[in-house]
Amino acid sequence: MRNLPELKKLINIPPEGEPCVSDLIRFRSYRQNFDKSPLTAGALAQRAWFENFPAYVYEYDRIAGSKRGNYTTEYDERELKKARSILGSYGNIGFWNNSDHFAPGYDRFLNEGVSGTMARIEESLLVHRNEPDKAEYLTAQKEVLTGFSVYVRNYAKAALEAAARTDDSERRAELAALAADLDLAAWKPPVTFRQALNLVWLIHLAFVYQGKYAMALGRIDQYLYPFYRHDIDAGTLTVEDAEDMLGCAFIKIRELGDDIVNICIGGITPEGDEGINELSYAVLHAVRDCCVPGPNLSARLHEGMPDKFLDECLQVIGTGLGYPALMNDRVNIPALHRHGYSLEDARNYCFVGCIENFIPGKQPAWSDGRFNVPHFLEGVFYRGVSAVDQDYLGLDTGALENITSMKEFMDAFEKQIAYSAGEYVTIFNNSNSQLNYMRFAQPFMSIFCDDCIAKGMDINCGGARYPSVHGACGMGIATIADSLAAIEKVVFVDKECTLTELRDAMAVNYKGYEKLRAKLLNAPKYGNNEEFVDKYAVWYVEYLDKVFSKYRTRDGGVFYTAIASNTASVWAGHVTGATPDGRLAGVPVSDAASPTYGMDKNGPTSAFLSLCKPDYRLVSCGTVVNQKYTPDMLQDPVKRAALTAAIMVYFSKGGQEVQINCVSRDILIDAMDHPENYADLVVRVSGFSAYYIQLSRDVQEDILHRTEHADIH
Repeated sequence: MRNLPELKKLINIPPEGEPCVSDLIRFRSYRQNFDKSPLTAGALAQRAWFENFPAYVYEYDRIAGSKRGNYTTEYDERELKKARSILGSYGNIGFWNNSDHFAPGYDRFLNEGVSGTMARIEESLLVHRNEPDKAEYLTAQKEVLTGFSVYVRNYAKAALEAAARTDDSERRAELAALAADLDLAAWKPPVTFRQALNLVWLIHLAFVYQGKYAMALGRIDQYLYPFYRHDIDAGTLTVEDAEDMLGCAFIKIRELGDDIVNICIGGITPEGDEGINELSYAVLHAVRDCCVPGPNLSARLHEGMPDKFLDECLQVIGTGLGYPALMNDRVNIPALHRHGYSLEDARNYCFVGCIENFIPGKQPAWSDGRFNVPHFLEGVFYRGVSAVDQDYLGLDTGALENITSMKEFMDAFEKQIAYSAGEYVTIFNNSNSQLNYMRFAQPFMSIFCDDCIAKGMDINCGGARYPSVHGACGMGIATIADSLAAIEKVVFVDKECTLTELRDAMAVNYKGYEKLRAKLLNAPKYGNNEEFVDKYAVWYVEYLDKVFSKYRTRDGGVFYTAIASNTASVWAGHVTGATPDGRLAGVPVSDAASPTYGMDKNGPTSAFLSLCKPDYRLVSCGTVVNQKYTPDMLQDPVKRAALTAAIMVYFSKGGQEVQINCVSRDILIDAMDHPENYADLVVRVSGFSAYYIQLSRDVQEDILHRTEHADIH
């Protein structure tokens, strides 16, 4: 039975009314509990939501859970306005405050079920019965979990209602079976694949309606595999059915909007064994069949894995989706293990958001921010200010005339970076330390994080096994490497100009200095396997880790670094003046960890050899390397085999990540001119995929300008 094609059609029908049911349910609970603490009132409001949310099941659903229940045409405008006022008065924490971008510990919850988890809460309540704060917190967890059980059972009732709406006997039987599965999973631990997958999706949907964005599904091929294997061995499930069920869940990500839901497949197990299994391939095929941006699939690659796995990953990328992103266990596991995570937990890492490494179910939600390093290069030239950004203020590191060597220039640059890193950390830590996190307690999220229940403490108040971490995303590594190489070559080696002359040229955006700009553009460029420039990328990674590693988050966690930018490389370019590599003011800085577009002229092999020189074990958050290939590179088996070999060499030498676009330049140009013809065109942006015509023009052009490779050499 293949329900995905029919379900795709149904979820594309826009719901009627205002998406306000959740707000109204929570408000009606809050107004009955104004005398309660924010923790207890919030838990009761969450329970009320669970118990009263109008569950809706489609006729072709195999996995329950839809946003349609949140829409209504019957509401009082005055009540809705009042509801949003009251809800807003309780306040919210956001991405910088460890609110979302979290990978729940689904494995433990599936093994225990609602009943087993409730038993753990009751046991902890006995232990902490004489500690009022902890007892109140555990009682709040008990309230939300009680409500969650009703929520799952309500979907069982909705499945029976959907069955009554259809005249198709096969559909009725399928929906009745779905109802039975949901009824069991509402309390007992799931036994079958569909029961487990339903439970996971309903938990995810619950997070979405709590305002949580980019909540990851994590290592779905690991924690669902025992249920898959159980059904396959019992003869009650086929591979095709499993793929269809997964697709029926993943397509709902599209229904929810632009949520980026990272799904991880592959990699080794916590014990160090092979983790790629039949379900890994089923997930891969399901996201291919959905063909929508939301399932942000990531594939962990490792030594000794089956050759088939990477080949199938590349075939899915070759459809134009641009995912899965390819991740390297050889780099990411030691990058995490060095921070004190157990080896088993480091091996069990997954991803949240775009590419951020995360220990599922054992640390608070993720946060990160952008660190515009090219700005700090401007600071050296203009004594702590920028040529175009009036708001930027760094250090005055002295007159350029006093800098007489490359070493002296690097010393001044390092001072700028260190100062700005301290400023960045201070702003982040101060903004977080001012919060009373118990006012924003998250008892439901904490259920899925060890050791919150045992400690009787919130995930953000010391309950999690590991403290919070924060990622500082260093931008413009290639812009910096190219600029430093150009300074060394043109100023100090060839003596074609002085630093002050270079500054004067940059200040006027190279107008009247075209010959000098040509020399700068012809200096060695990152991505061509030239040590003269690549050494500065190595320095960039090492120095960012050095300056951030001495700081700690509010609860004692570390500051990771990332070499990533998302689409912020475009924004960073807008506020950054001309740079010594010949880049003009306002032009995007180099994208994430990739070479500057158009400057990697010696082909993808040379680019890979440059990209694996930095020690990315120092980059514990992760990196983004965007590459672009002609479609035949991934569709032709011979060319795909060559690309496979190149990626494996790149990873063996220390590359951390690569993601690939394979939509032809001609199609991208035509889509910009005739967007009405390309509503379903999906491209890889930077850490996520998106519909091309929904991107801003400058981001579209940034993707268009990426170096396109037609072969491996």
